[in-house]
Amino acid sequence: MPVEISEIICLIEKTAPPYLAETWDNSGFQLGEPGDKITRVLLALDVTTAVAAEARKKGAGLIISHHPLFFKPVKTIRYDRPEGELIRYLIAHQISVYAAHTNLDLVEGGVNTALAQILGLKDLSILQVAGREEYFKLAVFVPLGHLDQVRSAISETGAGWIGNYSHCTFASPGTGTFKPLAGTNPFIGNIGEIEQVQEIRLETLVPANRLNGVLQAMSKAHPYEEVAYDLYRLENPSGAYGLGRVGTLPQAMPFGLFAERVKDALGLVTLRFGGALDETVSKVAVCGGSGADLWEAALSCGADTLLTSDFKYHTAQQILANGLKFVDPGHYGTEAVVLPSLQNYLRSRCRDLNMDVEIILSETKTDPFEYL
Repeated sequence: MPVEISEIICLIEKTAPPYLAETWDNSGFQLGEPGDKITRVLLALDVTTAVAAEARKKGAGLIISHHPLFFKPVKTIRYDRPEGELIRYLIAHQISVYAAHTNLDLVEGGVNTALAQILGLKDLSILQVAGREEYFKLAVFVPLGHLDQVRSAISETGAGWIGNYSHCTFASPGTGTFKPLAGTNPFIGNIGEIEQVQEIRLETLVPANRLNGVLQAMSKAHPYEEVAYDLYRLENPSGAYGLGRVGTLPQAMPFGLFAERVKDALGLVTLRFGGALDETVSKVAVCGGSGADLWEAALSCGADTLLTSDFKYHTAQQILANGLKFVDPGHYGTEAVVLPSLQNYLRSRCRDLNMDVEIILSETKTDPFEYL
């Protein structure tokens, strides 16, 4: 059966929360109706006319892109211009668009993790930490016989995730007491009488950005008219998120050999680089997209090579003067690697949730550059 677009968006936002996006960014739902039902999703780096035509041909009602369709404020939509023609085409063929941009750059398992892994880097760490996730502990008291429905509701809304494990909770039995007063409609007990009920204390972790949705789901699934629960803000060290990744090669190698390895791994015919080809590469900093400004962070963490794109002339000179080598595989080459990872994640989650939707990769190459 077709699934609502909003259900797919929920899965994306669990792995790449929108609140992580940079303030200048425009990640999120771009075009369409979240309530529309679809059977196929197309993953692409960019939304172009060719990608939109591919989505229509393959029956994809949703395009999930890395780069936003709308990046700057839209002042006019003219059908006689390429941007307006694209928007009209998407609307006419009921193709919705969602973008996961800088939030997908920052998270574990996102663009930078995929880039580091395809290059075979080990012992990964964040190149430049941007922040840490905030968590609450939720404890809710549930009558016997209703534990599973409440646990399922809060887990499917984002509670109980620890690393790659979901539905992480703890349950302990106890006795709850209450006295329904005039005007109430108690699920258990009689008005004016103190009632004792065997209950389960259900505890779990909730990311701060998921708290409102989890509480709403909990209240809807809970049988009580008034739900008793506790919330605790946690001070435990939580997972960091940030730009780029740093890792080591399984075995040190000459810079020239490493550059060839990058070309093979990313499927490139050429790339730019700076540094002596016979120098040794062992610790590499990577950043998908435009990350040349992170060269000082790469130096600080002990990297001998920085791999990113869009180096400017004078920045490249500075990098070399400070003893750091660099490789520039191009903007497209450093970011397209995330699409297969995103496909695997969505396929796995849809399978777990019995969601009958096909996740496919775009075959349209949107890199604007060609090389002789």
